[in-house]
Amino acid sequence: MLFVLCGPGSACLAIAQTPAPLPTPLTLDAAIRFAKEHYPSVRASQEQLRAAGANVSVARAAYWPRLDALWQSNRGTANNVFGQVLPQSVVPALSGPVLPAASASSVWGSTTGALFSWEALDFGLRDASIASAEAGVTTARAAETLTELDVEAGVGDAFLALVSAERLVTAAQADVDRRTVLARTVHTLVDNQLRPGAEASRSDAERAAAETRLIQAKQVATIARVTLARTLGISAASLTIDASSLVTQLPAGTLAQAPAPAHPFARLRQAVFDQARAQQTILLRTDRPRVFLQGSVSSRGTGADPSGTLDGSLSGLGLDRVNWAAGVQVQFPNVFDFSSLRARRTAAEATARAEQARYDEAVLAVEGQQAIAAATVEAARAVVANMPVQLTAAQQTETQARARYEAGLSDIVAVADAQSLLAQAEAQDQLARVDVWRALLSEALARGDLAPFLGLLPSSGAR
Repeated sequence: MLFVLCGPGSACLAIAQTPAPLPTPLTLDAAIRFAKEHYPSVRASQEQLRAAGANVSVARAAYWPRLDALWQSNRGTANNVFGQVLPQSVVPALSGPVLPAASASSVWGSTTGALFSWEALDFGLRDASIASAEAGVTTARAAETLTELDVEAGVGDAFLALVSAERLVTAAQADVDRRTVLARTVHTLVDNQLRPGAEASRSDAERAAAETRLIQAKQVATIARVTLARTLGISAASLTIDASSLVTQLPAGTLAQAPAPAHPFARLRQAVFDQARAQQTILLRTDRPRVFLQGSVSSRGTGADPSGTLDGSLSGLGLDRVNWAAGVQVQFPNVFDFSSLRARRTAAEATARAEQARYDEAVLAVEGQQAIAAATVEAARAVVANMPVQLTAAQQTETQARARYEAGLSDIVAVADAQSLLAQAEAQDQLARVDVWRALLSEALARGDLAPFLGLLPSSGAR
């Protein structure tokens, strides 16, 4: 299909322009850049922007004059009658005097001419049309920016979701390993009749539960990997990520403040409102007259004579008479269109007010998202600061519980509870740093620009 539509040259060019390969292993910033360059919705928004730009050129072309030309040769009868014909598109026009008698004979006739027409004055109608088209470009550009932002944020969130899932697998595996060691110890004590058999059963149940949690964590990681691969448009089997810097380092800086009206979503609503206002302007100038300068040159030939003689030869194919004309034409709008035009203006005003309300709503929504995102970042950083205390306490509790159990000072329940507490602390510790990055990503999305977020990434300096 590519060869049929484009031809060999274009087809060869399309084959040569293959997408850049995906970096392996894939980092967060590389994933975001790849999605921005290749995601289908981004390409679609770019094409919509090009179409909107072309519409501006179409609107500007209305300032150019028209020059229409034609050539016509025909053969037909020459019977004419006096009288008028109401405007219609069925009966062909027939000029010339009425012949003495009707005849079924036919003659040749020829016509050629050119008509020049230029709209010299329109009282701002074309300017309003251009302004409307330019507002469409602004809308398309804002929509493209918003689409890119959504795609970048979506890929970033999918990437960090996969990182979180893999860290949970690591924590679940550590929990399984600890409970396996404990189960061996308990079985040894039970076999030596130092502990009741119920404790062996309890340790086996705790280990089995940990293995179930590990299986579930691996399932979540697999789903997260497939989701990221689907977002990038690649196979999950070939996807390998590198998030080592994200789980070992925290961003040193913070994101700069951004006004809510500067967010792409707010700019899009503002552009739609401006486009609605431009439509209002067009309707306000629709009922004004339009002035055209026109000139015409034409020539005609016929094989019929005013006396009624019909020349059956080819003389009608020649051009016998030349005419020219020049003048000014003023077109007035339909007088009875005032009610329809008034209704359309009322509808346009209501649409503009609705878009103004949607813009106000968008600004409020962005401000709310920014406040929530800032609070989320603050909480995530506070959790990271608190995790060493929680993890150390959980590790000490687990160590002491095992020591007391091995010394015969407590039962298996205390050890199981301590290991559950440690497993929970380790899982939270694995997620804490990733949650900071996810919160910062959400804050960047709320501020409408992911560039500052990418600048905080540890790998950004090496790019």
